[in-house]
Amino acid sequence: MCLSGLDYFSTLGYQPAIAALAAGALAPMATLLLVIVTLCAALPVYRRVAEESPHGQGSIAMLERLLPHWKGKVFVLVLLGFAATDFMITITLSSADASAHIIENPFTPDWFHGQQIAITVILILLLGVLFMRGFQEVISLAVGLVAAYLLLNAVVIAVSVASLIKNPAPVDHWWLNLTASHANPWLMVAVALLVFPKLALGLSGFETGVAVMPQIKAGAGDTEANPRARIAGAKKMLLTAALTMSIFLVFSSIVTTLLIPAPEFQPGGAANGRALSFLAHDMLGDGFGSVYDISTILILWFAGASALAGMLNLIPRYLPRFGMAPEWASAVRPLVLVLIVVALTITVLFEADVDAQGAAYATGVLVLMSSAGVAVTISARRKKQHWRAIGFGVISVVFLYTTGANVVERPDGIKIAAFFITGIIVISLISRLRRSTELRATSVTLDDAAKEIITSASQNSILQLIAHEPVRVTAARYRHKLMHAQMASHLPDVSQVVFIEITVSDFSDFAQDIEVTGTTRHGFKILQAAAPSVSTAIAAICLEIRDSTGIMPHIYFRWTEGDPMRNMLRFMFLGQGEIAPLTREVLREAEPEISRRPWVHVG
Repeated sequence: MCLSGLDYFSTLGYQPAIAALAAGALAPMATLLLVIVTLCAALPVYRRVAEESPHGQGSIAMLERLLPHWKGKVFVLVLLGFAATDFMITITLSSADASAHIIENPFTPDWFHGQQIAITVILILLLGVLFMRGFQEVISLAVGLVAAYLLLNAVVIAVSVASLIKNPAPVDHWWLNLTASHANPWLMVAVALLVFPKLALGLSGFETGVAVMPQIKAGAGDTEANPRARIAGAKKMLLTAALTMSIFLVFSSIVTTLLIPAPEFQPGGAANGRALSFLAHDMLGDGFGSVYDISTILILWFAGASALAGMLNLIPRYLPRFGMAPEWASAVRPLVLVLIVVALTITVLFEADVDAQGAAYATGVLVLMSSAGVAVTISARRKKQHWRAIGFGVISVVFLYTTGANVVERPDGIKIAAFFITGIIVISLISRLRRSTELRATSVTLDDAAKEIITSASQNSILQLIAHEPVRVTAARYRHKLMHAQMASHLPDVSQVVFIEITVSDFSDFAQDIEVTGTTRHGFKILQAAAPSVSTAIAAICLEIRDSTGIMPHIYFRWTEGDPMRNMLRFMFLGQGEIAPLTREVLREAEPEISRRPWVHVG
């Protein structure tokens, strides 16, 4: 819980100030609405996500499974863009707020003032150094940081509540201001609903909570397909975190709104982005306040570390499987450098302003939560759980409304997200183009029938294979293909020819295990398999035959009719196209030594 709480609980550092700035005297009511959404919407959705995705993949993986082929891949890339927005802004916003706590501490030298951008840059660079040296998430350290932080927050809130009980004048003053501005209770609710999207930062942490599920101890009866004890533990963790955060959110909003003058929440004010820290210094003195600041700085800084670790886990989890990761994406250090440069750029563009980055952060959080709501709704419908589907559908509408309202009111968030989405899609497509002629097979397995066909059909350690598209499988079609190979490619002997047929599976996948089976149809011997790409599968099978049997394959093709560019696009996106030259190119890259390379004949 504390590991995910580095992101979730750290928002207490700035959430009360954002609520007061957005809602004014209505901040406690708006925060109460946030708590209702947390417990009645976000929590049920992510408990279901924990059931459906128990290995930490989260709602993105659910939607990938629910949407087939390229639609699913593109949708995942878009969601990765929003996830990148969430995680990257977590790094920059948390570091910016940590720098604000450093600057506003009364013991900080005067020359630190006005240097928020420089301090934020230094904190982000320290994150980069941490990961460049080799970062390992230490749960005990997370527990210590979160426990100390929550304890200090509890002390500040308790002292503040005791002050209000002893001297209720601020309560009376707040109530008079509230009723003067919003005499109608329904108007208060309406205003709270309108400002709710600005408070969405308090919902962050649920996706992280699901991501840490693999850290939860499995039970004795758990299996890979159904880790029941781990799912139950994740649900307890999500519930405990949500209840804990809800209590802190409500009480922190009440005491900060009632005890801090409204002008202090404005940009440049002493409570801007650090409301509870303001109370810690004001109520308990600068000594305790400094201890509180140190705790806040550490958890905010480590929240950035948690987010960076999330990006390092998220990108390699999806993009390599899609064939959309550049070579350096599998290495931690180059990826860290790129992410740190991006974080520094965002910091400079936003001038390390917590309020200015809130829109982008909220956009990323809300889109991921909306996607989770949609995913569990579709899942419930497919399982014919009608009432659950209706309930999750209503929750999805709430999240989608909140997302839309946030985008309309604060478009900076969607602009930043669009930057990440465009960057991920462009880099992914370029990478897929560059890697298109790789051997896209994680493994190749020949069954006994296939091995028997290969052995019996080989002559002088040579195997003659004719590529055949398994669309028309009549005897006449096989005879025609055999006659064409004999005439156009001068096939020396057709008596021992073997046909090879590749059925395109999910052409949007980059690679998969290839299982080759042997069969006989109309008296012709056939090797058949399924793969995302015909040409790479044929190349991989030929190399496997060479390596496992010592027999050199000769593969015979006929030229494909049509425009070469169109055929190239068909290969890229449908796994088909101009098979012959692509197969030869894949073999050339996979086997540089000509004498060991399977032969390609085209007629």
